[in-house]
Amino acid sequence: MDVKEAIEYIEAFGWSKTRLGLERTRELLARLGDPQKKLKFVHVAGSNGKGSTCAMTEAVLRAAGYKTGLYISPYIEDFCERIQFCGQNIEGEALAEITEAVREEAEKMEDHPSQFELVTAIGMLYFVRKGCDIVVLEVGMGGELDSTNAIDAPEVAVITNIGLEHTEYLGNTLAEIASAKAGIIKPGCEVVCYDLEPEALQVVEERCRECGAPLHKADFLQLTAAGASVFPQGALPAGQMLRYKGNLYFTPLLGDHQRRNAAVAVEIINALRKRGWEIDDKALKHGIGTVSWPARFEVLGYGPLFILDGGHNPQCAQALAAALAELLPGKKVNFVMGVLADKDYGSMIDSVMPFADAFYCVTPLSARALAAGALAEELRARGGRAAAFDDYEQAMAAAMRAAGAGGAVVAFGSLYAAGAVRGIYRSRFAAPADMAQGSRL
Repeated sequence: MDVKEAIEYIEAFGWSKTRLGLERTRELLARLGDPQKKLKFVHVAGSNGKGSTCAMTEAVLRAAGYKTGLYISPYIEDFCERIQFCGQNIEGEALAEITEAVREEAEKMEDHPSQFELVTAIGMLYFVRKGCDIVVLEVGMGGELDSTNAIDAPEVAVITNIGLEHTEYLGNTLAEIASAKAGIIKPGCEVVCYDLEPEALQVVEERCRECGAPLHKADFLQLTAAGASVFPQGALPAGQMLRYKGNLYFTPLLGDHQRRNAAVAVEIINALRKRGWEIDDKALKHGIGTVSWPARFEVLGYGPLFILDGGHNPQCAQALAAALAELLPGKKVNFVMGVLADKDYGSMIDSVMPFADAFYCVTPLSARALAAGALAEELRARGGRAAAFDDYEQAMAAAMRAAGAGGAVVAFGSLYAAGAVRGIYRSRFAAPADMAQGSRL
């Protein structure tokens, strides 16, 4: 088995509602010798911000000298991004070899594991092989019944921002969704949470009381932007300064939502310190200050300014709108937009409409995608200027040409499309003279 065959094998097993539960993961891990029991974890659940929080936390732990694992989903450009050791993707050879070992046991099971369950097992074996001191483990969906919750009590269980998402699986209220996510809290761990809405916070607090787990809440009243951001080429900031509980930090991640995620990361590190992990302030500031996390209000280039954001639900669109209001005040932008039909794209549109000059619509490569034409019709019905395009390259070309050298383009709507946008931009649009000609609105 080579890496291509390994990925094809993994992706052959889809996910469905009937596959919720930990039974298959636990059986598969037991067949593999329970590698998860040899590891320590920071376990992170939430609706939004959990990936950024994971990335910051891992960067800090690595700066402190620990051998780190990072488990995330989805990937942006390379499947191997999902499993990382000390900031590097799993090697293709290792992925192939470990997948072969996992397949051997999975094929013996009466109920074959799903794609995510397979990847979780592969990750655990890899992290043990690499001798990780600690693994930052991102929940796939929910928490209590997510494959990653097959671990014992983590060092720290983390709940990031919670919003209405995956309601067909997790519940129709913030309390129900919070309950699913709080399922990662276990006796014997510390707990860190975002400054949640009262309805969600009450659920997390009750779960902590039941488990006897100390709760550390991020305090956004003690969080502020601090000083001027760094402006490369006189354009958008390459990062921002923030002050949290009297301490000054820099992060290259943009937007108020990333300041909040940074505050949560600081609380995670403080909770780890209470458990005996040696992490000095220098490592804390270095990790937050050097973290790399693509497709989250990421500046791909200038002339025009081109921003890629993986925002794909109403909460993400609100964060995007807030970042635009803060960083590009009074400026209208061209949006390259593609969404999934099962998302609340109406609310997403409402959040960004005040910032829009025009929309350039694309159909994402997904069976769940909303057709570009249908999205354009919806946008026009809501008072926007919109046109549909056959693919992202055409839409990006048209949006960039219309924006001109002094304008701005924002591609958003689907995290799964972010990799394609990054690749197209690098290969096709890095030099403005190479810009393709697209349709006009």
